[in-house]
Amino acid sequence: MSAPLDPEHRPDEEAAEFSPEPVLPETVRQRIMTLAAAALPGLPADEMPVPLRRVARFAPNRRARLGGRDIAAQLVADPLFRQRIGARIVTEAGDLGAAVTNGVAPAAADPVEVAALAYLARPDGWRDLVEAAGDAVRAEADTAAVAGQIRAAEQRATRAEHDRAVARAEADKLRDELAKISQELGQLREEARTTAKALREAQAAQKRAADLLATEKGRAARAALDHEAEVRRMRSRLAEAEAAAATGKQTAKDARAVDDARLWLLLETIGQAATGLRRELALGPAEKLPADFVADTAAERPGAPERSRARAQDTDDPGRLDQLLALPRAHLVVDGYNVTKRGFADMSLEQQRKRLITGLGGIAAQTGDEVTVVFDGAERVHGLPPAPRGVRVLFSRKGTTADELIRQLVRAEPPGRPVVVVSSDREVADGVRRHGAYPMGADSLLRRLSRS
Repeated sequence: MSAPLDPEHRPDEEAAEFSPEPVLPETVRQRIMTLAAAALPGLPADEMPVPLRRVARFAPNRRARLGGRDIAAQLVADPLFRQRIGARIVTEAGDLGAAVTNGVAPAAADPVEVAALAYLARPDGWRDLVEAAGDAVRAEADTAAVAGQIRAAEQRATRAEHDRAVARAEADKLRDELAKISQELGQLREEARTTAKALREAQAAQKRAADLLATEKGRAARAALDHEAEVRRMRSRLAEAEAAAATGKQTAKDARAVDDARLWLLLETIGQAATGLRRELALGPAEKLPADFVADTAAERPGAPERSRARAQDTDDPGRLDQLLALPRAHLVVDGYNVTKRGFADMSLEQQRKRLITGLGGIAAQTGDEVTVVFDGAERVHGLPPAPRGVRVLFSRKGTTADELIRQLVRAEPPGRPVVVVSSDREVADGVRRHGAYPMGADSLLRRLSRS
């Protein structure tokens, strides 16, 4: 809701109230804020807009800085407030205020002050006064900039003239020094020729002595070289023999360690397989005599149940995977990325590895089997968390793929130990099958993990 207008307000002024506010130069805008802030406490309380009553209580040095935005908003939005505050400011300006009220801008007056008073009093043609003041301010700024450029150019010219004078003095000094150095150089050249002649004579005498010494040294050196060559040959043979012996010992030690590990696993597998077989077959003290076995195989008994046949299972059947993992001392080897990219392709590689390793930790805890998961590219993996208990996490080295590492793991196991390899790569499946392992598809493990 707008404030009531002044009774003497004319229709042309009313039309001007609804025209857009002019764009004020920054110096003019700052001067208007300063004048309004200084005159603000002089208004009666009932004539002061409510938003500015708090601003009027500010200290004079803080009023324009902290309340400038509120004062500017009221000057634009409240014409009556602007007229009241403008009347006070114009009155305080004296003759300059009276001249601006009449629409006249004195030639000697500050254009910023004229523009500020014209904006507040708004006489006829006040926009022209504000625009003329803005042009004068910009002209003064341009004049000051040009004067600054001229001063800078004069300073550069003065420095250049000083630099030329210094350069001429330095050049004269350098010419004097050059003449002195040329004279000293001639003397040095004469001394150098004399010294070079004496040096040549000394070198000739030294060469004759060196030739005699070299002849004697050559004889002694040949004998020393022959002796050192023989010593080197003997040391080389000794080092080769020691290296061959050390290599043989280490190779034998490594081979024995591998054989011991394979033999231990084989015996452990056979022992647990026998125990499991005895438990599966419920072998206890013999309840049947040999004649009973002959009767079972050579005769029929009434009501005897028919023997069940084994049901064929697919390589992606989680039931078959459970059967293989139930074998004694089973070793589960997993082609890591082959499984994760098939089951968790929407995750990042780090999340794929974490989810698969966590699931394999659950299988290891349930079955007690040895579990190994193999990934490609150890050089691209950083900050891998520790593997769960019972799970071995391996990354192929540079130049080796995960498929090759899986085949090496299978070949390292002793014959007879159940090794289950999970991979949907046909080449991997065919390779491990030739070495006695049980290949299973990736879907069998994914189903087994989802069931867990």
